[in-house]
Amino acid sequence: MSHDKVAVVTGAGSGIGAATAKRFARDGFKVVLNGRTESKLSAVAEEIGVENSLVVTGDVSSEAVVENMIAQTIKTYGRLDVVVNNAGVFVGGTIDKLSAADWDKQMNINAKGPFLVTKAALPHLVKTKGSVVNVSSVSGLGGDWGAFAYDASKGAVTLMTKALALDFAPQGVRINAVAPSLTDTEMAEAVMENDEVVSAFANRIAMGRAGKSEEVADVIAFLASEDARFVTGTIVPVDGGLSASNGQPKLG
Repeated sequence: MSHDKVAVVTGAGSGIGAATAKRFARDGFKVVLNGRTESKLSAVAEEIGVENSLVVTGDVSSEAVVENMIAQTIKTYGRLDVVVNNAGVFVGGTIDKLSAADWDKQMNINAKGPFLVTKAALPHLVKTKGSVVNVSSVSGLGGDWGAFAYDASKGAVTLMTKALALDFAPQGVRINAVAPSLTDTEMAEAVMENDEVVSAFANRIAMGRAGKSEEVADVIAFLASEDARFVTGTIVPVDGGLSASNGQPKLG
């Protein structure tokens, strides 16, 4: 338990981000909640205690928003120990149907966002020997049908994580990522409501079900903790065994 450490969590209004913010609060952190919808962030802040949290609304693809968020964090708490880059969007479609605007939206939030937040946070993380945990995806480890742009954005997060880990390990900053599969979140709501799609996922996930936000949050908390002090540049699948398969179908 740490009663003086500070974590920034982006996309904290729901799903994995909200679960992660709650987990860090339980572990004694002050938590900075970022997202685009103030009402959702405020609800999470109320749940974990407004005295333990700071809400900074804004889009992580904006450099001004990100710099303000980090500045507000330091002004309020005087330090920064953990950054969780969780904010993300999904727009499906094959290349003949996906617009340039849809490509930009995903690359800006999913890849540029973690770049901007990490860049702004690193001077402070160097001081505390802190860590970054990015939320990539199994879609950043291999391709999906009809999701090339999302896959590209998450692939960028995966390799950015590895390369930044090399650059900043000498300064004591660890940088890792989690790679969830289908997780029961607001972003996956349409998928979770489709029994046929859920069944198809269950057939590919060794544990036979979608993940829960709290299950991803627990791994994020581990990667940010002293228990993972010799772990950096690692992408941890939190996917119920999906990526353990070589892709061939289950027989019998």
